[in-house]
Amino acid sequence: MVKSEIVSKLSDTIRPKIKKAEIEKILNIIVETIIQKIKLHKATEIRHFGRFSQKKIKERMNARNPRTGEIIQTKNKISIAFKMSKELRIKINDGNNIN
Repeated sequence: MVKSEIVSKLSDTIRPKIKKAEIEKILNIIVETIIQKIKLHKATEIRHFGRFSQKKIKERMNARNPRTGEIIQTKNKISIAFKMSKELRIKINDGNNIN
Protein backbone atom coordinates (compact mmCIF):
# COMPACT_ATOMS: atom_id res chain seq x y z
CA MET A 1 0.00 0.00 0.00
CA VAL A 2 1.37 3.40 -0.95
CA LYS A 3 0.76 6.78 0.65
CA SER A 4 -1.95 7.80 -1.84
CA GLU A 5 -3.87 4.60 -1.06
CA ILE A 6 -3.69 5.32 2.66
CA VAL A 7 -5.01 8.84 2.06
CA SER A 8 -7.85 7.47 -0.12
CA LYS A 9 -8.79 4.87 2.50
CA LEU A 10 -8.87 7.51 5.25
CA SER A 11 -10.79 9.86 2.99
CA ASP A 12 -13.42 7.20 2.27
CA THR A 13 -13.84 6.63 6.01
CA ILE A 14 -14.12 10.27 7.13
CA ARG A 15 -14.80 12.11 3.86
CA PRO A 16 -17.66 14.41 4.95
CA LYS A 17 -15.64 15.85 7.80
CA ILE A 18 -12.10 16.28 6.44
CA LYS A 19 -10.93 16.97 2.88
CA LYS A 20 -8.49 14.66 1.13
CA ALA A 21 -5.83 17.40 0.93
CA GLU A 22 -6.04 17.95 4.69
CA ILE A 23 -5.72 14.21 5.35
CA GLU A 24 -2.57 14.15 3.21
CA LYS A 25 -1.13 17.10 5.19
CA ILE A 26 -1.83 15.27 8.46
CA LEU A 27 -0.16 12.10 7.19
CA ASN A 28 2.87 14.14 6.03
CA ILE A 29 3.15 15.73 9.48
CA ILE A 30 3.07 12.31 11.15
CA VAL A 31 5.77 10.92 8.87
CA GLU A 32 7.97 14.03 9.23
CA THR A 33 7.62 13.91 13.03
CA ILE A 34 8.78 10.29 13.09
CA ILE A 35 11.75 11.16 10.84
CA GLN A 36 12.77 14.16 12.96
CA LYS A 37 12.63 12.16 16.20
CA ILE A 38 14.72 9.37 14.68
CA LYS A 39 17.29 11.95 13.54
CA LEU A 40 17.47 13.17 17.16
CA HIS A 41 18.11 9.57 18.36
CA LYS A 42 14.66 9.36 19.96
CA ALA A 43 12.29 6.46 19.44
CA THR A 44 8.72 7.04 18.31
CA GLU A 45 6.01 4.67 19.46
CA ILE A 46 2.53 4.35 18.02
CA ARG A 47 0.56 2.39 20.60
CA HIS A 48 -0.83 -0.95 19.43
CA PHE A 49 1.23 -0.65 16.21
CA GLY A 50 4.94 -0.50 16.91
CA ARG A 51 8.08 1.44 17.68
CA PHE A 52 10.46 3.17 15.27
CA SER A 53 14.02 3.77 16.43
CA GLN A 54 17.47 4.45 15.11
CA LYS A 55 19.82 1.55 14.49
CA LYS A 56 23.54 2.12 14.07
CA ILE A 57 25.42 -0.14 11.69
CA LYS A 58 29.14 -0.24 12.40
CA GLU A 59 31.78 0.02 9.72
CA ARG A 60 33.28 -3.21 8.49
CA MET A 61 36.75 -3.78 7.18
CA ASN A 62 36.11 -7.12 5.52
CA ALA A 63 32.76 -6.69 3.75
CA ARG A 64 32.43 -8.14 0.25
CA ASN A 65 30.96 -6.69 -2.89
CA PRO A 66 28.39 -9.38 -3.84
CA ARG A 67 28.86 -8.80 -7.59
CA THR A 68 32.63 -8.96 -7.78
CA GLY A 69 33.59 -10.69 -4.54
CA GLU A 70 36.05 -7.86 -3.88
CA ILE A 71 36.78 -7.10 -0.20
CA ILE A 72 35.71 -3.56 0.64
CA GLN A 73 35.44 -1.30 3.67
CA THR A 74 31.99 0.01 4.61
CA LYS A 75 31.32 3.18 6.58
CA ASN A 76 29.18 3.69 9.68
CA LYS A 77 25.52 3.96 8.72
CA ILE A 78 22.24 4.73 10.38
CA SER A 79 19.19 2.62 9.65
CA ILE A 80 15.66 2.49 11.00
CA ALA A 81 14.54 -0.34 13.25
CA PHE A 82 10.86 -1.20 13.67
CA LYS A 83 9.59 -3.40 16.45
CA MET A 84 5.96 -4.34 16.13
CA SER A 85 3.69 -4.29 19.16
CA LYS A 86 2.32 -7.42 20.73
CA GLU A 87 -1.19 -6.44 19.61
CA LEU A 88 -0.09 -6.09 15.97
CA ARG A 89 1.75 -9.42 16.08
CA ILE A 90 -1.39 -11.13 17.39
CA LYS A 91 -3.60 -9.50 14.72
CA ILE A 92 -1.22 -10.51 11.92
CA ASN A 93 -0.80 -14.09 13.09
CA ASP A 94 -4.32 -14.76 14.40
CA GLY A 95 -5.95 -17.39 12.22
CA ASN A 96 -3.38 -17.16 9.48
CA ASN A 97 -1.63 -20.51 9.15
CA ILE A 98 0.71 -20.03 6.23
CA ASN A 99 2.40 -23.29 5.21
